[in-house]
Parts: sequence; C-alpha cells; structure tokens
Amino acid sequence: MSDAADRTPEPGMQGRDAVAPELAATPPEAPKRRPQPGERRAQILQALAAMLEAPGAERITTAALAARLTVSEAALYRHFASKAQMFDALIDFIEETVFALSAQILLGQNEAPTTQAARIVALLLQFCERNPGLARVLAGDALLLEHERLQQRVNQCFERLESQLRQCLRAAAQQAGSAAPTADAQVAASCLIAFSQGRLQRFVRSQFRRLPTEQLDACLARML
Repeated sequence: MSDAADRTPEPGMQGRDAVAPELAATPPEAPKRRPQPGERRAQILQALAAMLEAPGAERITTAALAARLTVSEAALYRHFASKAQMFDALIDFIEETVFALSAQILLGQNEAPTTQAARIVALLLQFCERNPGLARVLAGDALLLEHERLQQRVNQCFERLESQLRQCLRAAAQQAGSAAPTADAQVAASCLIAFSQGRLQRFVRSQFRRLPTEQLDACLARML
C-alpha cells in the first residue's frame, strides 16, 4: 500500500472536509418579507372566513385565529381593535360585493322587473354558496354570542335588499294593472327575503350540504 493511504490527516484538515459539504448544502436563510400595508388585514379576514367554513365550527376566539395565522393576539389587535371589528369588515365586504352587483341588475333597461328581482335573489344565494363562511354571518349563526350590533347590521342588509326587490316588484305590479302595486310589491318582496333567509339557514344547518341554489329557478317561478 502507498504511504498516502496511511498518512495521518494534518491538524484541521478532517474538520474542514467534514464541515464544508454541510455548509454548502444549507443556503442562507432568506429574510422574512414584511407584509405590505393592508395585506395582513386581508390575511386576518381571509383566515376568519375560512375558519367559519369548518363544519360545526364553534365560536371563534382571537387566540384560535392568531394560532391559525401563526402570529400573536397582539398582532391581530394592531389591525382590528376587537373581534367585532373583524366581523364588521366581513359584513362590509358582503355589502360592497352584493350591492355593487345588484345595482348593475337594477340598471338593466331591457329586463322585466320580475326577472330583475329573480336575479337579485339568485345573486345573493350564489354569493353565499361560494362563500360558506360568509353565509354563516348572514344567517346569524356566526354572530351568536357576539355583539348584538353585528346582527343589527345583517338585518339592515336584508332590509336594503328587500327595498331593492320592492322597487322591481312595484313596477311589475303596475305593469300587471294591480290596484295596489305598492302593497303587492311589499308582500312579494317580503316573501322573497324570507325565502332567501330560509335557504341560508338550511345551508348552514346542513353543514353546507343543502345548497341554497337548489331548484332555485323553479322556486322563483312559483313566487314570481
């Protein structure tokens, strides 16, 4: 055998040979990116909505929400003064989305008023079907044990929708020659809102299995 095979490593050589491959395989840790303004707020709301989608979800605590986001509760309170404010922001999103789209429906000049009313109901139920967590907010289920002001906001949301439906249905009643178009429109709008709320309640109680748009066209045809 050659002398090289029996040569004792020089001091320090063994350490260099053993450590160098490990260092080469471990890239430097990238610095954590700071969230852009408003980004963390949006992440909090998205996480809250996602937690509300869990079947059988119980009352959500800020501790559980912070754990989901892997941040401290103090970090949540830098963006929202309370959990009620988080729900306020979710209701804001619901209102902005639904009423922006329903306003576009009401601007349609070539549609029958009853068609507009049906589209507004369908819009609401389709939105909730795609956003089950927000359906729980509108159904009131997610607001149990929360501040009563939040439920009042949801009630106002439905009242505003009912007002839009009355606007459509009053025109429909006039076209049909009704002797009391305002009263007829109030009754019809009330029925549509009660139907919508019932569909949302069933959707939530069934743990999102019974879709709110189930046989929707046939149901609306009977009511309108």
